[in-house]
Amino acid sequence: MARKTVFVSDQSGETIPDGKGAKVRITFADARKGVRELDLTDVEAERLGGRPVARRGRRPKSTGSPGRNEVRNAGL
Repeated sequence: MARKTVFVSDQSGETIPDGKGAKVRITFADARKGVRELDLTDVEAERLGGRPVARRGRRPKSTGSPGRNEVRNAGL
C-alpha cells in the first residue's frame, strides 16, 4: 500500500501542494534552545521577507568556453 505525505502550513493550516511551499529553519544563538522548523506556503514565506542567501557548493560548468583538457588535446 502506498503512502502519501501531506504538508500543512504551520501558520495558516492550508494544505501545501506537492512541489510548492517552503521550509523555514530557525536556529537560535543559544544552542540549548535547539532548532525549529516551519512548513509554509510560498506566499507566506515571501511575506516573511528576510535576505537572500547565496547558494552553497561548486558553480555549474559553463558550456561556452572549452575546458582545460579540451584545449590541451586540440592540437592532436
